[in-house]
Amino acid sequence: MVNDIYFNSVREIVKAIQNRNVSVKEVMQAHLAQINKVNPQVNAIVSLNEEIAMKEAELADKKIQSGEKLGPLHGIPMAIKDTEQAKGFPATSGSLLFKDRIATEDNIATERLRAAGAIIIGKTNVPEFGAGAHTFNEVFGKTLNPYNLGRTAGGSSGGAAVAVSTGMLPIADGSDTGGSLRFPAAFNNVVGIRTSPGRVPRFPKDFPFSPQAVQGSIARTTSDAAYMLSVIAGPDNRSPIAIEEPGSIFLESLERDMKGARIAYSADFGGEIPIEPQVREQFMKQLEVFEAMGCKLEEIHPDMTNAEEIFQVFRAHEFETAMGGLMDKHRELFKPSLIWNIEMGRNLRGPQIGQADRMRTELFHRFRAFFAKYDAFLLPVSPVSPFDANLEYPLSIDGVKMNTYLEWMKTCYYITVSGSPAISVPGGFTADGLPFGLQIVGGHRRDLDVLRIGHAFEQATQYGKTRPELAK
Repeated sequence: MVNDIYFNSVREIVKAIQNRNVSVKEVMQAHLAQINKVNPQVNAIVSLNEEIAMKEAELADKKIQSGEKLGPLHGIPMAIKDTEQAKGFPATSGSLLFKDRIATEDNIATERLRAAGAIIIGKTNVPEFGAGAHTFNEVFGKTLNPYNLGRTAGGSSGGAAVAVSTGMLPIADGSDTGGSLRFPAAFNNVVGIRTSPGRVPRFPKDFPFSPQAVQGSIARTTSDAAYMLSVIAGPDNRSPIAIEEPGSIFLESLERDMKGARIAYSADFGGEIPIEPQVREQFMKQLEVFEAMGCKLEEIHPDMTNAEEIFQVFRAHEFETAMGGLMDKHRELFKPSLIWNIEMGRNLRGPQIGQADRMRTELFHRFRAFFAKYDAFLLPVSPVSPFDANLEYPLSIDGVKMNTYLEWMKTCYYITVSGSPAISVPGGFTADGLPFGLQIVGGHRRDLDVLRIGHAFEQATQYGKTRPELAK
């Protein structure tokens, strides 16, 4: 088991550690060996500290020997997304402004991971300030797709998804505003769940009442994604929107009989979003899986009126508020797309923000009515397969020009503004061998439902078991 333990599920590794079939030290050595083998090719894990990793592993083994009670992630190696805080580790956010910054506290998710026994060994790479669904920055460089090193790994949780896909980590944390969990999960053939706002409480956070940016989990299976949520989800009074349900609900069975489930689907929101022909083809093939499970499918989508304006207004407003002052002092250190987004926020007027808030409320209620009729809504995570890693974003999709670094991401950020949970699950591969991610959206706070539907699809297809060759 030790030789290839890095591709075991997190539940299997935890069980093996607790049964003393393998030591934490051996688990750590296996993962570090995989990191040293794979990471130079993909650049997913940054700020790795092997000395701390091995020291913590030895302490974890002593705790087992002493008979102390063990946490649900005891001895599991983890690296934290570099936009998030892990005390004692760098917190660069992919910006030269913070290349020497060391975190002085944990955020809530990291705090809970440590309390559960996880061992923090480093950080995972992100785009500058987590902006954009392609992971590159001037501090650590570019993260590459392990299925094709010439393609993007997605972002902003790109380093995390690559690390999990290649066996460098069993599970990883991620965050998602416009698709930052879903895009990299889709592009790297792993599972990534955008949780309901407040499901994983966030602190510190610049906009604690905002529903746009959430945290979730990245894993190789829906079961492991749920297991991680059982640790990091749950109430906390430091977050004003924290959901009161305990994280333990994610330990419930994911088994579900899909016969009769009402499934809505759309490849492109009724032609509103351009999509690559090969992506459309792959998406349509997956509908056959749901039909075979006995689901009732209907091609229909929620009314997305004003979704574009809602997302753009709140994103720009939050970017300007959080980073406008820094940009004024250090403009030369900001990438052009960030400057554009911040200046967009600077040009907003109060009535525009108020109007966007009203429109977001209306959209929420349209989704509420939609999910009174349907159990889930299916669509592609991305309208394109992983694109050239030398581009910041795809310049066109099916002949339609993309004018900004955000425009191509509508398949994800349209869902963001609804407040609904959504999961990306492996959906097979395009003709050129690149991963496709199926997005499953659920109703208000129905995170467990999307996990269960994703699990049923996963069990029927087993797409996630196809690992990158370079990781074997």
